[in-house]
Amino acid sequence: MLSDQQYGMKVQKSFVKTNDTASIRCPECALVKNIAVGKFRSNRHTLKTRCSCGNTFLVALDFRKHYRKPTNIMGMYSLIGSSSRGGGQMQVNNISRSGLAFSISGHHSIKIGQQALLNFKLDDKKQTELTKKVIVKNIRDNNIGCEFLNQSQIGKDLGFYLQP
Repeated sequence: MLSDQQYGMKVQKSFVKTNDTASIRCPECALVKNIAVGKFRSNRHTLKTRCSCGNTFLVALDFRKHYRKPTNIMGMYSLIGSSSRGGGQMQVNNISRSGLAFSISGHHSIKIGQQALLNFKLDDKKQTELTKKVIVKNIRDNNIGCEFLNQSQIGKDLGFYLQP
């Protein structure tokens, strides 16, 4: 797993666009270059980069299908389905067009494949309230990764919010 610091250098993240290019910005001189990164898709995701100003820095390439925006939003979750019970307070840690990750405190009985209803307010100017039906895709301790069940109806508010 990549940390914020590696080899004594701060690591930058760069989202890879659908045409396999990434915008890389030098932290020293702010020069931005678009580079082809498709050849790194299958193996290397962290690149040591040297800018024309002489600065050397690390770039972590993010090949995800959709941009994942880091967040710190509080909300509520409730498990749904015939055999599902439970719910409570959650913190949305990141969100994308296809899903989100949230964390909860304490013990839980959430299982992969369960469905849940999530309710939270975006931290935008309008404090847009969203209710999303999700399916749990992965669980790491108290961190829950979910996929939106109706991705075709992302909504213009969430779409605008997710613009990098």
